[in-house]
Amino acid sequence: MRLLTVNRRIRRWMGWLALILVASLLVILWQRFTTLQPVVTTPAQVEITKTDEPIQPIPLEIATDKPKVALGEQLFQDVRLSKNSQKSCLSCHSFSLGGADRIAHSIGIDGANTKVNTPTVFNVRFNFRFNWDGEFTNLADHLDALMSNPRTMGTQWPTAIRSLQQVPAYVRAFSQIYPDGVTATNIKDAIVAYELSLNTPNARFDRFLLGDKTALTSTEKEGYRLFKNYGCVSCHQGVNIGGNMFQPFGVIGNYLIDRGQIKPADLGHFNVSENEADRYVFRVPSLRNVAVTAPYFHDGSAQTLTKAIEQMTKYQLGRSLAKKQIEQIAEFLGTLTGEYRGKPL
Repeated sequence: MRLLTVNRRIRRWMGWLALILVASLLVILWQRFTTLQPVVTTPAQVEITKTDEPIQPIPLEIATDKPKVALGEQLFQDVRLSKNSQKSCLSCHSFSLGGADRIAHSIGIDGANTKVNTPTVFNVRFNFRFNWDGEFTNLADHLDALMSNPRTMGTQWPTAIRSLQQVPAYVRAFSQIYPDGVTATNIKDAIVAYELSLNTPNARFDRFLLGDKTALTSTEKEGYRLFKNYGCVSCHQGVNIGGNMFQPFGVIGNYLIDRGQIKPADLGHFNVSENEADRYVFRVPSLRNVAVTAPYFHDGSAQTLTKAIEQMTKYQLGRSLAKKQIEQIAEFLGTLTGEYRGKPL
């Protein structure tokens, strides 16, 4: 009987010892796994000064990782990241052109035109999704797609990595920030850090929101009143004055059917979800700096701001506005142009 009791105690202790060994092994594996995970830049929580208006101002200062931003800025301008060193990110996102290129369809690799209009890269941290069709939920995946897209950068990461590894300055810069040096993950991380820094605060309308009632003229204030009263602000609100929801292009009537010659890119979020309810649905664009980023819409079909307002009020709101009202709204939209690094766009 005593021998049986001893055997039970031995088995119990052996069981506890096995559990301890398994737990220790799991802890070691977890530590190794978390250590090996790449560090990826994501948008940090930004404190926004809340106002009583549906639009909120961009903060004057947003914390950034300066070494990463500096490296990302170099990469953003470097043609080595494209096929045969033809294009850089800056080719389609010119800062002198409002963070876009002011043509209906950008010219990519080997002269190929993009399928949709290039949106501005400014203030992308405040968008909830990326691409007109909202395919991407983060900038790193978006960058992946642009790199391999034969119409934009047209290259693959191994090729881009080899190209950068031949530049001693890049090798040093990456090794100072990332223990594993030049990798696809680290390239994306640096570029994303830079993109997240591309904010344009201190627009006249931001100053108005923060209490400077002299920042806007009477015409611009009337334009804002119309913008709210007619319902434009129901989709274009928040910090980015848009960029935070999906909407069909044509709530009242269908702009694309009326335009004709429907192309795959016109199907919008349907191309992502394959849900019939998402046909002709797009991510609502930001109106930040909209006065300097013509042409408008995903197809670049509206060449002027007044034309875009006319089309939007017709197809989204079911209204036909007088010329004066359209011009007043356009005057208000002109106050949304901000500053980059202290200089107006």
